[in-house]
Amino acid sequence: MMKVLEVQSVSKSYSNHIALNDVSLSVEEGQIFGLLGPNGAGKTSLIRVINQITMPDEGQVFFNGQKLNHGHIGQIGYLPEERGLYKKMKVGEQALYLAQLKGLSEKEARKALHTWFEKFDITPWWDKKVEELSKGMAQKIQFITTVLHQPKLLIFDEPFSGFDPINANIIKDEILKLKENGTSIIFSTHRMESVEELCDHIALIDKSKKILDGPISEIKEKYKQQIYTVDFSSTELEFLNSLPEHLKLIHKNSHKAEIQIVNDSSATELIRFLLDKCDIKGFEEKIPTVNEIFIRTVQGN
Repeated sequence: MMKVLEVQSVSKSYSNHIALNDVSLSVEEGQIFGLLGPNGAGKTSLIRVINQITMPDEGQVFFNGQKLNHGHIGQIGYLPEERGLYKKMKVGEQALYLAQLKGLSEKEARKALHTWFEKFDITPWWDKKVEELSKGMAQKIQFITTVLHQPKLLIFDEPFSGFDPINANIIKDEILKLKENGTSIIFSTHRMESVEELCDHIALIDKSKKILDGPISEIKEKYKQQIYTVDFSSTELEFLNSLPEHLKLIHKNSHKAEIQIVNDSSATELIRFLLDKCDIKGFEEKIPTVNEIFIRTVQGN
């Protein structure tokens, strides 16, 4: 798979503060890449380097196999967390202005904007001033102006901020369509449920360093702890209070329990042990969520 973006050993400092320390990562074509980390970890600093807002002190960034340069700006779309529409301008006038900054002619921009405004059902807002828009409506306008020029790489920083569940779902669907059409997307958010839904690959930055990087499926496999959720037919579960040494009770309620295998025993051995005690209605391995992995990794760091 072709790498659209490669960040190689990038470091960046501001005065005495180290924002990025030898960070490397790569984003493939048609991939949604989750860029995660606590507040102040270095995510925004990395996004600024990719957008050429600031330059790295050390390391290099490559776009489509070429060293990143000003000619690539038109192939990148950036939706920052802090929105920046001009409040006194009319919506259509501003959207046309931003589209032309990205290289579209006025005719091309009008045609593309008409399509997007109809899709989002906001055509009546064309001649309204931005200050008349709700936060969610303004978010839609900025989303449109970010993707309008069909960039090869999109960077979304908290793209669902300010949206109600219905409009958040509309934006999510559009992001997935962009991916299907081959667009690469960097997705930075604190909403781990959105990461679960959308991302193929994640990197976690903490205290200026990358501490986790890989496909979500592989990371989840790595972070499994041999914990199994068991649904019992009976509520007579006193035997769970005195499990053999290779088993550990994590949690139980009236008819369910979470049990961890703490040595090299297999799930088959656990099932055999449980079937000797009572009937089982359900049995499945507990796969860690991205949120659980995030917390465990950052706390461990």
